Amino acid sequence: MSGDATADGRTTVELPRMPAAGALYRRAVLGTLPGAGARRAPEPPPVRLVVTGVPVDLDHLADYDRVCGFRLADRLPATYPHVMGFPLALRLMTAPEFPVPVTGVVHVANRITVRRPVHTGERLDFAAYAENLRPHDRGRQLDVVLVGSVAGEEVWRGVSTYLSRERRGGGGERRDRAATPPTAASATWRLTPRIGTEYARVSGDHNPIHTSRLGARLFGFPRPIAHGMWSKARCLAALENRLPDAFTVSVAFKLPVPLPTTVAFGATPTEEGWDFTLHGARSGRPHLTGSVG
Repeated sequence: MSGDATADGRTTVELPRMPAAGALYRRAVLGTLPGAGARRAPEPPPVRLVVTGVPVDLDHLADYDRVCGFRLADRLPATYPHVMGFPLALRLMTAPEFPVPVTGVVHVANRITVRRPVHTGERLDFAAYAENLRPHDRGRQLDVVLVGSVAGEEVWRGVSTYLSRERRGGGGERRDRAATPPTAASATWRLTPRIGTEYARVSGDHNPIHTSRLGARLFGFPRPIAHGMWSKARCLAALENRLPDAFTVSVAFKLPVPLPTTVAFGATPTEEGWDFTLHGARSGRPHLTGSVG
């Protein structure tokens, strides 16, 4: 492990390997115990965590493709580097000094930029850092940035926005869940509770709100909810053969997707690319809105 200061004031800490997600979730649970939040800092930690030379596990990729609906190919789906680097981001978020507790945070938005196709034979260097802690009408939110590079060239970037719900919000930006009407459906998908457990297995995201009825109830959900990044991946899989080599795809996660349920997907071409939505097949309630451009 090494540490060097960078131009943006962050200290780069290189880890010898990708952390184990299971141990990090155990750390996150311990962080909910009384007194565990005493070390939390008022701002995101000024560090950049790095792991280099991460290979693509072809068996794992095939499993991920099956769970999310992608076809097998020698190019990585746009959402797959997020899964590859997720343990690094989780290591950052479970640090005792991280300003918000990771258990119970809500993933409200995600933006991915693919600068060029990433192929299965390439090794990626990942860097993760957090920034832009800001008030929200329901608490505070911040961005966790994950960058993937090959031989010094940035090829992929993901920005995940997380909301920490707190009793006293800061009067900041408000999340409008119903501003975008649903696009006419082009496909409907019946989702079973297995979506939560299978995506947890391939993503390493074992947050109990996705995998356990009891765990979901502890955080105010009557039953498990689908991972937001599964929803985004499933929508991109439906657009897979219509995506360019380089693009940015942004989504806002609206209402949770309860499991089981039936959802409807719709997409509309735009001058820049695509607008798409995921909503309740019967209720029309919005679960996700997104754009590709």
